[in-house]
Amino acid sequence: MANIKSQKKRIRTNAKSQERNKMVRAEMRTRVKAALADGDATGEAARAAIKRIDSAAAKGVIHKNTAARKKSRLMKQLHAS
Repeated sequence: MANIKSQKKRIRTNAKSQERNKMVRAEMRTRVKAALADGDATGEAARAAIKRIDSAAAKGVIHKNTAARKKSRLMKQLHAS
């Protein structure tokens, strides 16, 4: 356990942001799975998945290149099915 006051605060803030990031990432994964289950590239589920991926990238949870790769692979899978 840290003895320095600022480090104690950093531990608390890191824990909060970790929880927030975990929720964003989980929601993104859920939407992607729903879009794949739906199988329609132009459907509402696909749009929701793309929106969640973009949102995660905007919040800094995932890198923008990772978001682009995820969207590309998702659409490739949806068009193939």
